[in-house]
Amino acid sequence: MLNLGDYNYLEVLRDVEHGLYLGSDDGDILLPRKYVPEGTAIGDMISVFVYRDSEDRIIATTLEPKAKVDQFACLQVKDVTNFGAFMDWGLEKDLLVPLSNQHEDLHTGQWALVYLYLDENSDRIVGSTKLAPFLSYEPIKLQEGDKVNLLIGPEKALGYQVIVNNSYLGMLYRNEVFRPLQPGEFTQGFVKKVREDDKLDVSLQKQGYGEIEHAADTILQRLKADKNGFLPLTDKSEPEKIYQTLGMSKKTFKKAIGALYKQGVVQLQPEGIQLIPAS
Repeated sequence: MLNLGDYNYLEVLRDVEHGLYLGSDDGDILLPRKYVPEGTAIGDMISVFVYRDSEDRIIATTLEPKAKVDQFACLQVKDVTNFGAFMDWGLEKDLLVPLSNQHEDLHTGQWALVYLYLDENSDRIVGSTKLAPFLSYEPIKLQEGDKVNLLIGPEKALGYQVIVNNSYLGMLYRNEVFRPLQPGEFTQGFVKKVREDDKLDVSLQKQGYGEIEHAADTILQRLKADKNGFLPLTDKSEPEKIYQTLGMSKKTFKKAIGALYKQGVVQLQPEGIQLIPAS
């Protein structure tokens, strides 16, 4: 059975002027010529994304959408009409978020968290910014400190809305973000708190003493990897430089180098950190 709004592994049946026809249990599907990978031949099996084009025909593409059916995405509004908002999801035909599916009015250029699903009545892929019906309401088994996958959403007053593990809504507070974040970016984070409203507070770094241990180990490995055992960072370095180099906040960095200094494994010099050779 053909999976609309998802990747399908299909056989190339024949070559025509406009592209290749691929076989499926639901009939042959056109892969337009501009999407055909070089060297593809009749009889080959090929992975394609299947959706409906602007004329409502089922069609295949080798372009990669920013999300597929039953997933969340953070997308930008390309156009707004009386029918709804059209979002850029990486394919030739934009994703429609009907007016009835909008949590609040969308505007051209705006970024928004969207859930993609297959509408049973129209058999079309649509989006919704009304996220509540699509979030998981199973008891959250995550605990403080657990590593999670984050989808970065739009920036709000307190910070960034995020989708956690494609299941839960979370918040990443602005005062705990030490590097630039882009809407739609996927990254790893850690659970900071499971709130009573079944939402999550998350952080880009592990909290507590375990965070310092992890940071100290990261610094130590970087020192050992350098032929001179030197890292040109100090407690006076800019936070952005520290994060770009080590992936940690300046506060965490200072605690970690303090711990390494107390252990007697590094020297703190004006220009940076020097590893003390093992005796």
